[in-house]
Amino acid sequence: MSSQIPLLVAQSAEFDSGVKKMAQLSARLAYVMMCATLSWGVLIATGWAEKLTGREGLKNGHMVLASLTIAFGSIHAFAFTLIQTGTFPFYKLLVPMVDGGLFRHALGIVGLEVMAAIAVLASMRHKVFYRKWLRFHQTAYVVVGATVVHSWFGAIANGNLSVLWLAGLTVLVPTATLALARFLPPEVLTRIGMLDSERGKEPGVGEGDAMDVSVNNEKCHRYGTCQAEAPDVFQLIEDNRLTYNRRPPEEHFAQARAAQRACPMRAIEIRERVK
Repeated sequence: MSSQIPLLVAQSAEFDSGVKKMAQLSARLAYVMMCATLSWGVLIATGWAEKLTGREGLKNGHMVLASLTIAFGSIHAFAFTLIQTGTFPFYKLLVPMVDGGLFRHALGIVGLEVMAAIAVLASMRHKVFYRKWLRFHQTAYVVVGATVVHSWFGAIANGNLSVLWLAGLTVLVPTATLALARFLPPEVLTRIGMLDSERGKEPGVGEGDAMDVSVNNEKCHRYGTCQAEAPDVFQLIEDNRLTYNRRPPEEHFAQARAAQRACPMRAIEIRERVK
């Protein structure tokens, strides 16, 4: 019996090595998909994605990328329960910092759980208060940041920093740039060429001291982008109906213009005139 122990140890080590490789591969795929999900979400929220794809594919593409991120992240987490040397019980994948859990593991656990919650609530957003769901969805920016930190700490701990340093930065830099650009004022984006200052204006119609706002209900898909850009003008109420101020005051003109530019379905029409 004792002669079989070295063989069993060798087999266990070989099995664990294969599991760890699977965990590494799934983690890297989840990292790439997560960055792609955030980037595509920003492109939708700002309206820039219309230049890349058709209108109907905007939301579906974002959901597919998010689903792949969660799937690869789940595979990465589950792989740790298969490691035979130094067991990682299932409950430690659900509860961060339990039984001496590491901070870097906690970041990954919380990140994956919040992403899964966002995905579940996305399918139920018509049944919940839409404004609250939209605010919860926006926590994805913070969650992605936490998960990126988890990835880098994990790479350092496992001696794979050289891989993530090059490949990780290649993916992360454009993602971070898009995320930061998402929150820049429209005037700044126009100045640096990321928005067309004339887009959305009718020929011969410029800025005036009165504004008429209308929404094409056949085009509008209730994504909530207009509310995020102009909460004082547009509101999605509990039954998923869109309400808006048809004649907003002058101090809300900039918000309304930003919402028109950001609407991925180009459903918002604005006419400015002189009183």
